[in-house]
Amino acid sequence: MDASPRVPDASPDATPRDLGARTRVPLRSRSPVSPTKGHITDSVEEIARLEAASAPQSRSEVLSDCITAFGGSMLFIGLHAIWFTVWMALNAPGAPFRFDAFPFGFLTMIVSLEAIFLSTFVLVSQNRQAAAADRRARVDLQINVIAERELTRVIQLVAQIHNHLGLPDPTDPELRDMESKTHVADLADAIDEADAREKENGKNGAAAK
Repeated sequence: MDASPRVPDASPDATPRDLGARTRVPLRSRSPVSPTKGHITDSVEEIARLEAASAPQSRSEVLSDCITAFGGSMLFIGLHAIWFTVWMALNAPGAPFRFDAFPFGFLTMIVSLEAIFLSTFVLVSQNRQAAAADRRARVDLQINVIAERELTRVIQLVAQIHNHLGLPDPTDPELRDMESKTHVADLADAIDEADAREKENGKNGAAAK
């Protein structure tokens, strides 16, 4: 039995919009595009390899990430709230087994040591994440440079086709600039100069006020 949706017969008075609405296939019945074919698979696998290279490698990195994740969870806060409450209750005035009287010097020392070690683990984890972010930024910059060069080459090829067909030569200076290669170092220097001018203008404006 054919399970495909049946298209109703068009009446003589039906408009093109009505015919389009009748022949429209429901979204659920459309064949989904497989994300595991061709360049999509290659891109996913490359990103997976990049993320795997940025993942923690040594045991110390794994330990620092686990401790950092635990230290930033609500379970960590809840356990500490219970710990402090029980500690203060056991050392309250009149308690039979007081071992750390107010102002709880021993508890303060333990919490201070915990804060030192916890902040160290957080810094280790942040340093690794910063290195991974820098690596992604370098990869992104390289991809942008390659894409710019490829686009410049496409513009040059289009211009050659334009000249080969004998079409009028456009007198657009911006188009001529787009056909030339973009130098990243010159672009970075221009950005630095623009930032320096903006800061200088800001100082002059503040001084004028």
